[in-house]
This record gives sequence, C-alpha cells and structure tokens, in this order.
Amino acid sequence: MTAAPPRPEFRPLADRMRPRNLDEFIGQPHLLGRGKPLRQAVERGQLHSMVFWGPPGTGKTTLAHLLADTSGAEFVPLSAVLAGVKDVRHAVELAQQRQQVEGRGTLLFVDEVHRFNKAQQDAFLPFVENGTVVFVGATTENPSFELNNALLSRARTYVLKRLSEEELVAVLEQALRDAERGLAALGIGIEHAELETIAKAADGDARRALSLLEIAFDLADAGQNVNADTVAEVISGGVRRFDKGGEAFYDQISALHKSVRGSSPDAALYWLARMLDGGCDALYIARRVVRMASEDIGNADPRALTLALNAWDVQERLGSPEGELAIAQAVVYMACAPKSNAVYTAFGAARRDASSHGSLEVPVHLRNAPTRLMKELGYGKRYRYAHDEPEAYAAGENYLPEELEGVHYYQPVERGLEIRIREKLQHLRELDKRAQKSDK
Repeated sequence: MTAAPPRPEFRPLADRMRPRNLDEFIGQPHLLGRGKPLRQAVERGQLHSMVFWGPPGTGKTTLAHLLADTSGAEFVPLSAVLAGVKDVRHAVELAQQRQQVEGRGTLLFVDEVHRFNKAQQDAFLPFVENGTVVFVGATTENPSFELNNALLSRARTYVLKRLSEEELVAVLEQALRDAERGLAALGIGIEHAELETIAKAADGDARRALSLLEIAFDLADAGQNVNADTVAEVISGGVRRFDKGGEAFYDQISALHKSVRGSSPDAALYWLARMLDGGCDALYIARRVVRMASEDIGNADPRALTLALNAWDVQERLGSPEGELAIAQAVVYMACAPKSNAVYTAFGAARRDASSHGSLEVPVHLRNAPTRLMKELGYGKRYRYAHDEPEAYAAGENYLPEELEGVHYYQPVERGLEIRIREKLQHLRELDKRAQKSDK
C-alpha cells in the first residue's frame, strides 16, 4: 500500500502574506517614507541595533526579517517568553561560529523583549557591543520602563503606530489579489463594506485583520461570496485593545483621569466605556475614581467623594452592568463638579516638610499629661480649650512645631464650597492677627 503524501505544512494567511520587501509593506510612513532613516537602513542593508516599540500587528517582526534579508545576515529569533540565559548564550555561540567560518553577521531578534529580566539582557549586551550580533528587539511596552539603560543606549528606538482602517483595508485587498500566497485562487469574493467592517474590528492590528478575513473565507458557503452575516459572526465578541498592565492600560487610565480633571463629561464617559469594553476590571476603575474625587475635586464639592465611594460599593454589591452605571454616574458628576487640588497640594507640602525637617517636637502646651511627672514638666500647661473661646476658636494659638509656626499648607480655591472655606479661614487668620497685636 502506497503511503499518502505528506500534507503541506499549514501556515496562517497572516504569516503567508508577510511583506517580502518595502513595496509590499503597508503602514508606518513616518518611518518608511522616502528618505526616512529606517527605510534607508532596510534598503541599504545597514544594520544597527534597534528596538521596535508598537502595538501588535504593526510590522515589528516583518521589519526585522527585511533587515536580515537585505543585509545578508542570519535571522535568529528568540522569544523572551520562552528563552532563558542558556538560549541566549547558545545563540551567541552560533553567531560567533557563523562569523568566523562564513563571515556572515547575525541579527538576533528578541520578540517581547520587555519580558527579559536584567540578567537575560546583560547576557547578550557584551556581544552587542563587540558586534557579534546585531540586536533587534520588539516590544509592546514602553522600553524606557522595561529595558536596561545600558541596552537602550546602544539601540535606537523606533515607534510603530497602529494601522488606520484605510491601511488595514489595503492589507486585506493585497491578500485578496495575491494568487500565490493569498486568497485570489479560491474564487470567493467579498464586498468592500465587509472589508471595512473587518478593518474596524481589527483595531489597528494587521495580523488580526488577516486572521478575521481568513476565518470569514473558511466559513463562506461553497461557491458563495462572503456576506455581511458571515463577517458579523466572525467578529462577534471582539474587543478593543486594552493591555491589562501595559502601556495602553495606563494611557487610558490617564485619559479618564485628565478628562474628569478637565471637566469634560463626554470624554470621561468615552474613556470609561473604552476601558470597560476592553475588559478592564470595573472595581479597579472604581478605586481610581475615588482617588480622582480627593485629588481633583476635594473640598470644592465633598459630595464627589461620597458618590465615588457609593459607586464602588454598588459595583461590589451588584456587579455589572448595574455597578458600571453607578461608576458612570460618579464620573459624570465629578467631571461637572467644581475642581480643587488644594488638599492634594497641601498634603504633599506637609509630607515634604515632615520628611525634611526630621522629628520636630510637639509643642509642650499640646502634649498629653496623663502622669504627675508630665504635669510637673509643663505638659499641657497653657493649653486653651477652643470650645471655651469666642467663636469656638483660640485666636493666636499655634498648633505646629515652633520651627514651622505660621506655615499655611491649605490654600482653598475660589470655586465651589471652598469659597466659603476660604472666607472662614481668612476670618480666623484676621482674629489671629488681632490677638497677636493685643499680646504685644
């Protein structure tokens, strides 16, 4: 019995359609436009160590392949998720042999390089310095936070951007035209409107766009074109990019916070919806909303803190979607509320003084005197009980260490309830001045 011929290895459409040259590469015109340094490096095969930083599916791995191809270097990939120091050293040893025997260079491509720890990064740093390997790293995280300064200083960072919907449609159309690697040979059609729907669902990720297109073609009935229902089925359940703990995570948290601070309820709602749509834990958002209430609204409207705490409580008790609506209510209220960072600023200044002035003594008249000895030492003597004074205020009294007497950390703003607080404090300080004059 004749053995069946081996089945060809399956390769996903996204892998088959990987650009083979710059003419096939779509996107990143700020890096690959005519005359741009990275384009010149690829065209001339001029290798230097570099880091590609950008969202998934923007061409980081493809650019590394093109650099190796045009320079004649051996492309050696490592995954920072799977590789250890031993793997790095083995790759370096092979690079040294290749350089000595064949006279060829090695491009060491480290995917998700932000996952390498310091020891792993240090393992190949000397070989980057002496030219044994050209290091190219790919990361979705901010390299200034994740990579050693020594490594960053020897590599140029290129920032890749998410692809626009128009660019993603062009990527899909390229796959539809290609009979050798793409889908043209299948004889199945798809309307431009459906391509736009796929591009929108891919959210800037070319790999995801091609994967969705391939699935849609697989689901299409024999001899039939891909219709809107098939595309809707393929993209159902997809969510926007939200990397929990990554750069996008903190960018969107920052956008929500700054929208509340900037009194923009519409923008605040949008960023809240984006984060929830992307799978962010609603309880995490609720905790951050409580922070916003104290930091940016403070005593201008103390009800904001109560509402934020109530929203947190609703989320814990009821979960989603009821809790999310309560968070949205708090976010809108806070965006519209009068703003004050007076408490936030005052607390920061007080903490700096507490840290920088050392252990300043509590004034004797403020000290507790539970024992006879303490009373004999004068603890609590001449303390004035505020409730026994006019307006329940001991005018002229000092409650700070002597070295800080007269310091005023809290400066209420002229917005919301703090207008009245400001007026009250001005009145009390005027009483202090009168008391000080009468003592002279």
